[in-house]
Amino acid sequence: MSRALDLHDKLRGKLTVEAKCDIQTADDLALVYSPGVADPCLKIKEDVDQAYTYTWKQNTVAVISDGSAVLGLGNIGPEAALPVMEGKAALLKRFANINAVPIVLDTQDTETIIEVCKAIAPGFGGINLEDISAPRCIEIEQRLEKALKIPVFHDDQHGTAIVTLAALINALKLVNKSVDSIKVVVSGTGAAGSAIVRLLKDYGIKTIYAFDVHGIVALKTATTEHQKMIATLTENQDDLFTMDEALVNADVFIGVSAGNIIKTSMIKHMAEHAIVFAMANPIPEISYDDALDAGAMVVGTGRSDYPNQINNVLVFPGLFKGLLKVKAISVPQSVHIAAAQAIAECIGDIELSATNIVPSVFDPRVVDNVADAVARTVMTLRKKGVNI
Repeated sequence: MSRALDLHDKLRGKLTVEAKCDIQTADDLALVYSPGVADPCLKIKEDVDQAYTYTWKQNTVAVISDGSAVLGLGNIGPEAALPVMEGKAALLKRFANINAVPIVLDTQDTETIIEVCKAIAPGFGGINLEDISAPRCIEIEQRLEKALKIPVFHDDQHGTAIVTLAALINALKLVNKSVDSIKVVVSGTGAAGSAIVRLLKDYGIKTIYAFDVHGIVALKTATTEHQKMIATLTENQDDLFTMDEALVNADVFIGVSAGNIIKTSMIKHMAEHAIVFAMANPIPEISYDDALDAGAMVVGTGRSDYPNQINNVLVFPGLFKGLLKVKAISVPQSVHIAAAQAIAECIGDIELSATNIVPSVFDPRVVDNVADAVARTVMTLRKKGVNI
């Protein structure tokens, strides 16, 4: 039995629910349950926002999946997805002291998932969508964000994009290149890739070429709404480059696609002081060592056994802590950028190096830095009249 199986077997799940109050006497019972519990019920009936005062709503998130795109395992179904959702909930508790409830759904129908999420939303301060396949995950998140008055965040999309931007901010400092002058090539336009393209564009990167399994994404050849959206974001009308051609003089490669698709010869043709984030897991688009040997100056990966792990755990605990603190109802791109900048700022100029562009997930500064930046951004937007 593997160590991971042994752990899960011994624990019989990674979560438990514990009462905050002692229930030892009849008086305790009367306060916690009937008849005393009627008092907060009536307060909430008068004003539903009082649920944030009298219940766990103010510090509790639902982690919801349909099991359709779990890690690198694919469409394995709800029961098999549950250990991952438990793990996500455990991380929210460990790093941000947020309660999180794993919920796996026995449906992969978009409309049903949306309706279920809407139905259970009153009991939570936020929803973290997890491991739902693209492009359905994009529609589900967008529609829920419009329909609900709590923040909805799909971590596979935006968590990956935020930590990628954080790593890129620091990598660009190292190579002394400006955001508005670089050329970026992105491999993979699923949940993570599409969110990365969108966030990089909003951050000010002008030249982006995106590739999916069929090749470069361009308006001339786009056949789906998703491809048209990516092509519009990248402003790629009809350039039909191969990946090899696109990487010539490119400053940055970002991979969220498949293993071993980038050759060392392709990295050698990139611009001087190239940045390579090969994040396919467990097998990256090009190995860390091969990318370095081919001349890349900064290399990031999705793996924990190499430097510069670009890990979503740097994002979602602090992000939700900040959102819950100010009772946010949505998560705009400006919040994503603020979170990325907060992560990047955890690495000071003295600490910054080619093997240290993102902080450790165990760095105690990260969660509060991100939470504070998110909360400030929300409050600033509210002062400007934005309903968030």
